[in-house]
Amino acid sequence: MTARPKVRPGKRTNDPEGLRKRVLDVAEASFQARGYHASSLGDLMAAAGVTGGALHHHFPTKKALALAVIEERVAAAVETTWIAPVQAAGSTREGVRSVFEAVAAELEQQGFVRGCPLNNLAHELSLADPDFRTALAGIFSAWRQAIADKVRADQQAGREQDTDPQRFAALAVATYSGAMSMAKTTQDSAVLRDCLNALEQGVSSARAKRRRRVLRQYKAF
Repeated sequence: MTARPKVRPGKRTNDPEGLRKRVLDVAEASFQARGYHASSLGDLMAAAGVTGGALHHHFPTKKALALAVIEERVAAAVETTWIAPVQAAGSTREGVRSVFEAVAAELEQQGFVRGCPLNNLAHELSLADPDFRTALAGIFSAWRQAIADKVRADQQAGREQDTDPQRFAALAVATYSGAMSMAKTTQDSAVLRDCLNALEQGVSSARAKRRRRVLRQYKAF
């Protein structure tokens, strides 16, 4: 009788970080496409190809998973799309313009508008839970602060002397957020360029008014 060859069991791979990343990838995509509330844990597990035990090892609750998506993925998206380009630009205005134009071009090539990841979750979750609201507000705050800091750097270089850093930052963020919401609703990225033009014209007009007011005050003396 011929001895049967011994069959070695397949080597099991232990890649907890890879599994965690896969779950985050699936959750991030689902939350943006369908929304947090419409994304069930069962659907997420099936899409990621993981068991309930594996999922809960990394994310004990659906809320914990959503917070990880917000803090790791949405914050990173704002950093990559907005904060880093503005910081690297020659001036605040150049940075803001480059972001609007880059996003508009990307959406035109993509052919559809899914919206701003931060906006999408902020609209759905800000009133749902204080922890969600705090996490989302922190990203908005960091975004505004990065723009304001860039304005202050411009002022140190002798530019933007008539610009209030915090107000300009709030206006830039609000303009982009509103533009992305409208672009998503209409599925038309052209609104981004329209809003950019309005932002630039509005800021230039405000600066001109302030200069005229200063000149009138100067002449009064």
